[in-house]
Amino acid sequence: MIRQLFLVLGLLVFTASINGQANRPGMDLSNYGVRIEADKRLIVVLAALEMAQWQNPAGRTERLLDTPLSEKGASFREKLQREHADLPDDLRQKISNFVVRHKKLHPKSTDAEIIAPFMAMAYTLTPVPELADPIITIDLPGPLLDVLDFAPLVREFYRRSGIVANLDEYARGYITDADSGLRSSAREMVSELLDYLHTRPNLLVTERIKTESKKGKGKGSMIRQIETREHERSFVVVPEKLAPKGNISFLNIRDDYYVIVPPDTELNFSDARRAFIQFVVDPLVLAQSKDIGAIRTWAKPILDERRKTNPNISPDVFLAVSRSLVAAIDVRQTEYSQIRTLTENARQRIVQVKTEPEKLAVSGELKRAIQALSDEASLRLFEDHEKGAILSFYFAEQLKGIEDSGFDIASSLKEMIAAFDPPKESGRLAASAEARTRALAAREARKALDTRTLPAENSVTRRLLDIQKYIDAKDYVRADSELKRVLEEYPSEPRTYFTIGRVASLNAAAIIDDPEKQAQKLLDAKVAFSNVLRTATSSTDKALLSLTYVALARIYEHMDDNGYAIQLYDKAIELDNVTGGAYNDALTAKQRLIKRP
Repeated sequence: MIRQLFLVLGLLVFTASINGQANRPGMDLSNYGVRIEADKRLIVVLAALEMAQWQNPAGRTERLLDTPLSEKGASFREKLQREHADLPDDLRQKISNFVVRHKKLHPKSTDAEIIAPFMAMAYTLTPVPELADPIITIDLPGPLLDVLDFAPLVREFYRRSGIVANLDEYARGYITDADSGLRSSAREMVSELLDYLHTRPNLLVTERIKTESKKGKGKGSMIRQIETREHERSFVVVPEKLAPKGNISFLNIRDDYYVIVPPDTELNFSDARRAFIQFVVDPLVLAQSKDIGAIRTWAKPILDERRKTNPNISPDVFLAVSRSLVAAIDVRQTEYSQIRTLTENARQRIVQVKTEPEKLAVSGELKRAIQALSDEASLRLFEDHEKGAILSFYFAEQLKGIEDSGFDIASSLKEMIAAFDPPKESGRLAASAEARTRALAAREARKALDTRTLPAENSVTRRLLDIQKYIDAKDYVRADSELKRVLEEYPSEPRTYFTIGRVASLNAAAIIDDPEKQAQKLLDAKVAFSNVLRTATSSTDKALLSLTYVALARIYEHMDDNGYAIQLYDKAIELDNVTGGAYNDALTAKQRLIKRP
């Protein structure tokens, strides 16, 4: 089946509003060092880049940087272009010339990759209105130094474009959008990861500084002493509408950790997880830095060898330990949560079935599903190992030993490091080879199915592919009209109902200021997705059914009917991890609802 059309996870459009129901009562993110803040420096830098233009061979003016944006980002881009249509020509030309030169230096980079160092550069500048250059630049990485000369144009854009009049409004809009979804998403991420680690982030770092003061006039009158200073640590989620869709940027500036995300990002399903884990883990590893002698001796030659094929890997053993622990926590927490949900689901099914063969069949399915999750975890750990996290397998094994104990990771890390056995660790890759081979085969099988196409004579598929063009263009009125025509000809085709549900869901997500209209669109989506199940037959694509169950479950969550939502998630789980389905989403969502107070 064509999964590019029917199995797009566009159903996730309601995740933000739905997850808003899952906020833990009284959970104040600031208690965990987490803030959600728009950054005016970043807004100005990215807005300036949006002004870069060129004329194509046909003589039409186009953007030089056409990064894909979220729906809210695309709308903001249009607003920005309208408000700055009269930008002085000389300034626009200078910005355009800079971007052209920079793109020529990186001909193989995508537009999203092009703007990444500009985003980092924004954090080297002082706050608005000065936007002054950093005092010290010697330690800045090469890619950032390449774009630091753009800073004068940023300051000129700030002074001459008129953006200063709207900047406060832009920032408030960013936070309003964050409050509608990103904040609850952050709560979910923080609570799930800290529950797994049984810890709280260390929010203060103590620095010991040698100071000298003069006492008297003699040469030996200098008084040397150690002064203790405390710094607050913070993890800042920065919503940015002009950030490329699906991209997560992470910056660590001394004690502040910044993760820059598009406003529709589901943090718990993104690389923001690893950024937050790093925020938690870094001071814990630093506290054990004197005890990693055995690890350093073992790790140094392995890192040197890995750097021969990947020079981007850091030779720093401390960094290897920290990043390995981050990778292991990310992989193990995901696997642990999914296995718990699978096991609970299997228990419920065993209670419901009557015969011993049926019970054994459920147990067999559970065993195979757990094995598949374990294989995939081994492959993910190996991929991190190849990127320099050479202790990922070791820490994953250590985490297994404390997952159900309730031990705080902070108090357990010293023991983990002390238990390191170099000879045993040297055979780790060979021991995981079979699991990785199985996981790779499973991935390839999914990829092969994902690219499989329907026969050309399937007229429903052709019609729906045509309609997808209207959906991509956000012309939902035209898409809905065309879908009704298809439905008249094929009233028993589940894929048509599924597409109708998607369009209604997208419509509802776009409605902000009319709750009644949004509720009606949600009801339309619910009816359409229910019709998918009503018209399904034994030959209906299981992935389509899996996505439908999860879509319906999210709508019922939005309606506060969590009991029925769990039943629907169970239906998706029972279909197993079919290619293109929503199996992992169902596992995660069910676990979240079970944990909800």
